[in-house]
Amino acid sequence: MITKEQILHALGHVEEPDLKKDLVTLNMIKNIEILPNKIKFDVVLTTPACPLKGHIEHACRNAIALFVSKEVEVDINMTARVRAVETAQLSKIKNIILVSSGKGGVGKSTVAANLALALANTGAKTGLLDADIYGPSVPMMFGVEDAKPASTQTPDGKNKIVPVERFGLKLLSIGFFTDPNQPIPWRGPMATSAIKQLFGDTDWGELDYLVVDMPPGTGDIHITVAQSYPIAGAVIVTTPQQVALADAIKGMAMYQMEGVQVPIIGVVENMAYFTPAELPDNRYYIFGKDGGKRLAESNQVPFLGEIPLVKAVADAGDNGFPIALDQDEPVAKAFEAIAGRVAQELSILAVKA
Repeated sequence: MITKEQILHALGHVEEPDLKKDLVTLNMIKNIEILPNKIKFDVVLTTPACPLKGHIEHACRNAIALFVSKEVEVDINMTARVRAVETAQLSKIKNIILVSSGKGGVGKSTVAANLALALANTGAKTGLLDADIYGPSVPMMFGVEDAKPASTQTPDGKNKIVPVERFGLKLLSIGFFTDPNQPIPWRGPMATSAIKQLFGDTDWGELDYLVVDMPPGTGDIHITVAQSYPIAGAVIVTTPQQVALADAIKGMAMYQMEGVQVPIIGVVENMAYFTPAELPDNRYYIFGKDGGKRLAESNQVPFLGEIPLVKAVADAGDNGFPIALDQDEPVAKAFEAIAGRVAQELSILAVKA
């Protein structure tokens, strides 16, 4: 007769690879059910984007076979509960991820948009906030230039903005409220006030991840967001060029300043190499090689991955259908892998906090 204690003993030998503790100690085993010749249980992962899901399930099956029985049928439900940054403010948003760069032109908005989509594709409840006040690009990248967010009233009588929904994402941008053909000549206090409204005056609902496309550089908006909200971490986007790397170092240093203290989730190297469509096996390192990887290593932060320079990425954004929507595209697979790494690192940071 198989007992619950036997099952827990067996699964106590399965280690969560990132958190370096066993599944039972981490309280990741739920709803154990023992039937004739069959056992069922849930494994509650720290994120639906976990890239090691298959590895953990295989290890659980092996542990049951080794410590309980080789004959019993094992039914494992792999589910997830995203760990949250504890805060009273924005309490329904579990993790706020800043996507940042030291300079413009490195594809930060493209990375933010496709990272958000890749997280949403795993089943995570995800939002994307366009905090690039002076150059909002989310409306165009998602083909919703004409969208006008609705408003709703909370039980206490406050009016809240309702984000635009597209491709399973909740989207919000200053571009929804301004003329796309007119500049936004706002001084710093006006811009930071607008950002606070987009964050705090919006009915985001429950989100596992809110990805924030930050403006380039290191200015008022960065400091305001970092000091006003519970930020889970920042993703730094760079290209392999030395000039981009130099600015990325400054951006990274800003988040690590006293009074800011935002954890660095890792570095993404965009435009890492060029591969012509007619020569899919060739790689041409137009802007240099491994700059982002060296940046991550020298600053002792994770290297999250590289994105090639492919025309399809730009075309997809211009057409309002970001490349992460096309699961047949190799670049979509790259964003999927980066999303998995981001989710992993956030889980590790949550345990360390």
